[in-house]
Parts: sequence; structure tokens; C-alpha cells
Amino acid sequence: MSDWVRVANFEADNDAVESMVKEIGSAEGPPPGIPAKSIMVLADRENGRARIVVRFDSEEDLRTGSATLDAMEPPADARVRRVSVEKFEVLLERQAS
Repeated sequence: MSDWVRVANFEADNDAVESMVKEIGSAEGPPPGIPAKSIMVLADRENGRARIVVRFDSEEDLRTGSATLDAMEPPADARVRRVSVEKFEVLLERQAS
């Protein structure tokens, strides 16, 4: 069975990126309704962009987690805006030896 990932792209300034990293990094685990296997936060600080990649064990978990994540919005005072969301099946992942 394949893993699946949800990739959310954001416009965000440095403070917003740091806030996301702090909030996600300090959590005990994923929030309720998000059966995630892992999460990765990527930043392109120079261009004011961030990308959050959430990995799931199955397409069903992806659908469940996506529904919960889609309902979430950044706080009104945050300097971050979700631009797009993409979903992918992981076909190959190879670690360097």
C-alpha cells in the first residue's frame, strides 16, 4: 500500500514561518482528525513562501486529514495565506546511503 502526501503552499513572511514551525514543533503529535505519519515544513524565506508536507499511511487517511486541514484557517492577524493544496501518491522514496 502506498503512502500519500498533502502539500499546502503558503505566502508567509519570516515571522509567520517561525510561528508555524514553533506551533507544529511544540505539539505532542498531530491534532485530532489528522491521522498523519509525518510533517515537514519547508521555507523559501527570500521569496516569502512556505510549504507544509503532511504524509499519510493511506489514501483514506489523506482524505480524513485533508478534510480537517481544509477547515483550518490561519488566524486573521497572521501574515500567512494558503495559496494552494496538492495531493500526491508516493511512488518511490530512496534514502542516500
